[in-house]
Amino acid sequence: MKKENKTFITIGTFDGVHSGHRFLLGQLEILAAQHRLKPLALYFSIPPKTLLSSKPEMTVLTLPQEKKNLLRETGTPVLPLDFEKCRALSPEEFFSQLIKKFHMGGLLIGADFAFGKDRQAGAPWLAQRCQQAGVCFEKVRFYKTGTQKISSSLIRKTLAGGDIERTNEMLGHPYTVSGKVIKGKQLGRKLGFPTANLDTGIYKLLPLGVFAVKVHIGNNNYNGFCNIGFRPTVNTLSGIVPLVEVHIFDFDEMIYGRKITVSFIQKLRDEMKFSTLTDLIKQLKKDRSEAKKILRYIKFP
Repeated sequence: MKKENKTFITIGTFDGVHSGHRFLLGQLEILAAQHRLKPLALYFSIPPKTLLSSKPEMTVLTLPQEKKNLLRETGTPVLPLDFEKCRALSPEEFFSQLIKKFHMGGLLIGADFAFGKDRQAGAPWLAQRCQQAGVCFEKVRFYKTGTQKISSSLIRKTLAGGDIERTNEMLGHPYTVSGKVIKGKQLGRKLGFPTANLDTGIYKLLPLGVFAVKVHIGNNNYNGFCNIGFRPTVNTLSGIVPLVEVHIFDFDEMIYGRKITVSFIQKLRDEMKFSTLTDLIKQLKKDRSEAKKILRYIKFP
């Protein structure tokens, strides 16, 4: 095969498509240009750890379509990998497939990348195998801010702790949640705060609490605040996946069945249980006022 038809490949889960991933893809573009190869990022739509877990709920930063969109925004050509097919291959079989199917002429990996059972195909194995196959091999350093390594696991931990601003900083973009608007019990409307309830599936990691948010509906953008939790005051929800309720400012359209996207800007407070609905309404008014102050000068992502 002619060299110009070969690819310089990187492989990963790319959960979150965070600033470290973007650094890796930037390095891939540079190396591919230097070696006159085509850059190509191969990725898993859902992290293998999630697919293999007995408790996969709320373990993913980016769902498949979200990840696909974010990766495309980088400009690097991308292709998804079928995890079920890949897991059945030995490291040697997988490596051979990279050459035969994806025409690999170069391989770039992150500092902690490995594949195969018990992660047996790590950097030393890959470096040796690439040398044998005449494939250029490169390993990129960890991407850090200060002394802290940026990783999907760190971002999941930070997000679960409610630190939205730090989460967004490490991601390099606002954390978002997307889903179809589903019918609820209309309790928010009765309280004077109608909400759009979102079906986000079981995999999406949802931070608990009340947040100032930007809301994207079609081509239009709005400000609002969002509660994610289990409704302790009215006690209408059970299960392990919390409910996402979004109150959109200055909005009264019917959007049941439509997909909307919520971008998280700042946490307002933890979810609380109130003694009366009157106390809850008072707090919601405070939340609305505080969210409006926060969002007033923030542009839509």
